[in-house]
Order: sequence, then structure tokens, then C-alpha cells
Amino acid sequence: MNSIRLRLLKWLIGPILLINLAGGALTYMLAWLPAQLAFDQSLSDAAAALGARLAADQGKLRIDLPRQAEQVLRTDDSDAVYFVVRDEAGQAIAGDADFPPLSQAALGGAARAGKPAAAFDGSLRGEAVRGVALRLTLSVNADINAAPVHAYIGVAKTLRKRTQIRQAVVRALVLLESLFALACVGLIWFSVSNGLLPLNRLRAGLNARDGDDLEPIASAEVPYELEPVVAAFNGLLDKVSQGAQARQEFLANVAHQLRTPLAGLKTQLEWLGERHAGPETAPSLKLMLSATERMIRQTNQLLALARAEPGHFEKTRLEPVALNALVEDAVQSFVDQATLKSIDLGFDLQPVTVLGDRFLLRDLIDNLIDNAIRYTPARGTVTVACRPDGEGGWLTVEDNGPGIPPAKREQVFSRYVRLDDKTTGSGLGLAIVRDIATVHGASLAIADAAGGQGALFSVHFC
Repeated sequence: MNSIRLRLLKWLIGPILLINLAGGALTYMLAWLPAQLAFDQSLSDAAAALGARLAADQGKLRIDLPRQAEQVLRTDDSDAVYFVVRDEAGQAIAGDADFPPLSQAALGGAARAGKPAAAFDGSLRGEAVRGVALRLTLSVNADINAAPVHAYIGVAKTLRKRTQIRQAVVRALVLLESLFALACVGLIWFSVSNGLLPLNRLRAGLNARDGDDLEPIASAEVPYELEPVVAAFNGLLDKVSQGAQARQEFLANVAHQLRTPLAGLKTQLEWLGERHAGPETAPSLKLMLSATERMIRQTNQLLALARAEPGHFEKTRLEPVALNALVEDAVQSFVDQATLKSIDLGFDLQPVTVLGDRFLLRDLIDNLIDNAIRYTPARGTVTVACRPDGEGGWLTVEDNGPGIPPAKREQVFSRYVRLDDKTTGSGLGLAIVRDIATVHGASLAIADAAGGQGALFSVHFC
């Protein structure tokens, strides 16, 4: 998935975690190395203290180490302390005889006469130890010309305390680094989400728009980085709006130009049928008249569709309209059509005044009544009613026809959709009704008729 959010999080969280890991390793080194040096220095100090008690007498080493001093040297709460003092031949003068060979440690390390003690790792009595080896050169006091005497001092401790401190350092670092990493991830997540809020608001605003809303996007509160995108999108909306305007104007002009010739053609065909309809020409004249009537109806619907387009409707055309009078006038024009199918066309009208466009409301009423009569079978009933409701009113058209399944009630308001191919029509009537209701701020709904058979179309004007 190509996501800006995921891309930002990947390029921010990954490096931050790597830097955090490197910082943790560096912090561990800075915390542990000084502690290691301090431990080693304490061992070196102990070795130096032992060296201060050494003396050479007649070519032999002796050490002045009382039992109390040895006990103090070996005292430790956690670790076992070992030490040894050896002569140049490797003979133990004092301490632990099983101490690792110091000559090898000294020769293998940096311990040389006059140099600091060399630290080494080893094993003593089955346990790992850390020790230091110190090489001393002692002069014989009794004989100035005598050769100096060399001594090796070793001090070692087990690693228990070091291990405890190391584990404590690691636990503290893991806890702190985990908290720091979580805090960084949370801060990055919050920052990225907050930074993408303008995109989310822009998306929500576009999703909330109707399909015919081509107004440009307001760029006053758009971030600088989104201004080129908004400008390009507004340019696209402007092109689409111009195309839609040209299409609507073309549709309206064509429909308007066709109305007069078609009306004249219908009149001529009716005149021709009355005066010159013979047995051979009567069927052809009847078909031509029927086709002309269909063309006139479709032309009127196209013109009504162009006038009711929500994106081009001017609300300044709205005025108070007596809905009951408009319905009464509309019903009269459908009496003949209902009589041909023996349909009982009735109305129940109460005084209702709504704010609307008279011509569009007449188109809405005509299409609802025409749709009911077309789909109602012979000897059926169609009832048109209107009643007041607070500051608005209701317009209902009820029939006892086949009805509309609930799953298809939204679909019938789409253009060129017809549920019954046996019934003539263009599939524009209910789409026109929907558009007219939309521009008037009215709600349109379909329900079952009162008797359970048929459909009930309701238009609520607020």
C-alpha cells in the first residue's frame, strides 16, 4: 500500500530506533567501563598494599602480613578474594598456593617492573576470577652490591559483584531505552498524524460533497504544501463545471427547440387522422402519433431535467407556492390518461404553501402522477394528497400497482433505470423528481401502500 503515513513512519521510526540502540550501547560502555576500571584499580591498590609489606633479607623475600591484615584484605560481602606473593622461582611466600602462575601472567601482559599492575581473567577453584599481577624489584638492604630480588604479587576476586552491577546496568538501560523508544514512537506517530490532519480534512470535505457539487475548494486554510494540489484540483473542477454547464445548455436548447416542431407535428397528425384516415393509413397514422407523443414527453422530460439540475439551480427563483392548487391543476391533465385504463384517479388536498419554483414543482407532480398511472394496472386506483406539516408540508402519491422492492427503491431514482420493460417510458421521470426535491431541500421516500399492495411516494417540504 502506497501510504504517506507509512512512508513517514518508516523513515522516522527506523532511524530513531537505530540511534536509540547506538545510544544505549554507548551509554552501557560509558557506565560499565569506569566501573570495570574501578574494580581493577581496587585490585591494584590491594596488590600495592601487599607490595609495601615485602622486604628482601639476604636474598630472600619476607612479608609482614599479620592475620588481622589478611582478614581485612579478604573481607568482601559478595566476592571471594584470593592473593599470592611469589618469589622469582615461583615459590609461594604468602597467600593461596593454587593461585594462577603469576610469571606467565606478568610476562604475557603489561606487568613489568616499575609499571602498573596488569589485569587478567582466569579461573580459580572452579569459578571465574578477575585479577591483577604486579612485578616488584626489591633491593637487599644488608648488601648494596647484592643482586636485586624480584617478587610477583597477585590479587584476584570472583566476578559476582561485577556480574550483579553489570546486570543492574543492563536492566536499567533496557528499561530506560524501552521507555525512550516508546516515547519517541508515540511522539513520531502523534506528529505524523497531526501533520496529516489537513489531508484528512481535505478528504473528509471532498467525501461529504454531493456528486454534482463542483464548487472550488477554499484555499484559505490549506497548508502551503497542499496549495499546488488544491489549485490543480480546482482547475479540474472548473473544467468539469464548464463541461457540465455546456452540456446542460445544449440539452435545454435542444429540448426547447424540439418542443414547437413536435407539437406542430402532433397537431398535423391528429388533423390528418380525422380527415384522411382510411383503412390502410389508419394504423400507420396511429403509430406515428404514438411515436410523436413519446418524443414530446421525452423532450419535456429532458427540458425538466436540465432545469432541475442541482448544480445550476438558482435559489433566487424560489417563491411561496400553493401546493394544493398546483396539484389540483396537475391532476386534471391526467384524467384522460387514467380513464383509458379505467383507473380511479382521486385526490385529497389540504391547503399547503411551500417555498419553491412553480414550474419545477409542476414537473415533480406530473412525473409522480404519470409514473403511478403507467405502472398501475387497469381498474386500479391512484390517490394524490397533500397536507400541511408545521412550516412545510407533505405531497404523497399512492397506487395499488406492483410496488417497488425495498432493495431497488434507491435504484429507481437513477437516470434511465426502468423496473418494467413492458411499460413505455424513458427512465427519467423519477430522476427528475429526485433532482427537483433536492434543489428544494425536500426529502423523498418510497414505502409500501396502505393496503400492502402498491407504492407510496412521499415528498416532505421543510
